[in-house]
Amino acid sequence: MVVEVPKVSYTGKIRAIPLGDPAKKLFVGGDGAYPFYTFEGGFPNAPRIAMEVWDIAPDDWAETLKAPFQDVWGDPVAWARKCVQEYGADMIDLELVSTDPNGLNRSAQEAVKTIKLVAEAVDVPLIVYGSTNVEKDGDVLRMACEACEGKHLIVGPVQEGNYKKIGAAAIAYKHTVIANTPIDINLAKQLNILLGNLGVPDSQILIDPTTGGLGYGIEYTYSVMERIRMAALVQEDEKLQQPMICNVGKEAWKTKEAKLSAANAPELGDPASRGVLLEALTAETLLLAGANILILRHPETVTLIRKLLQDLA
Repeated sequence: MVVEVPKVSYTGKIRAIPLGDPAKKLFVGGDGAYPFYTFEGGFPNAPRIAMEVWDIAPDDWAETLKAPFQDVWGDPVAWARKCVQEYGADMIDLELVSTDPNGLNRSAQEAVKTIKLVAEAVDVPLIVYGSTNVEKDGDVLRMACEACEGKHLIVGPVQEGNYKKIGAAAIAYKHTVIANTPIDINLAKQLNILLGNLGVPDSQILIDPTTGGLGYGIEYTYSVMERIRMAALVQEDEKLQQPMICNVGKEAWKTKEAKLSAANAPELGDPASRGVLLEALTAETLLLAGANILILRHPETVTLIRKLLQDLA
């Protein structure tokens, strides 16, 4: 007896968006079905992996996370090159931690110098991620857009409080924006509407739904991302048909389980593999929820996720 697998007919589609140098034709999105349902629709562009690079040396990373980057610690240019040349990152995520007003509070001018150096050093798309301070990011990312005209940056987080300032600069200098909202489908849609009304083309918008780490709210994250995909593919909601980006490493490695040493938590097992597995399981979960870009920290996580993507292709 022949068993026919029931199939869903999708009337919507996730937009395919170009990132970085147009000549390289790197796209994300284009999904024609729910994540990895290859028997129901096409997936012309595999999910992409970005690796996280800080503009200063982190002071709170777990020892197992520091080890792969000890030789480039504090040098974002060398760090970015290593991620591309040794670990095969599809993209670089430059975190402007030093601009945080509650930290070093470096100026937008200082940040732009670092951004330009990193952009010149690598030939992959560059994500420029601010400190998440709405006012400071508005100034820093606006100046970055202007100073890096022609570099086709991906800038974020763009939030309701600064979308006009950053969005206008992204339109003028042709950069892509990361629309970030708290974990809520309606807020995600509303920010996309606001950006569209401002004039930001759909081809220059990514959705950052905000993510939780494994054991720290990932269930709710998954649920919201799933609803975004359902609205985009089944309900044809054009304002939610954007590719999604998830900042995985930041969430996974800030958990106490990833940071605790073997002496402090022997019951949790080997700390060298514990954090990697927490990051990898978080990343896998978000891929199944519909993530098109994952920002990761540890090279071993990158290896595990690449193998997973090959198996699921």
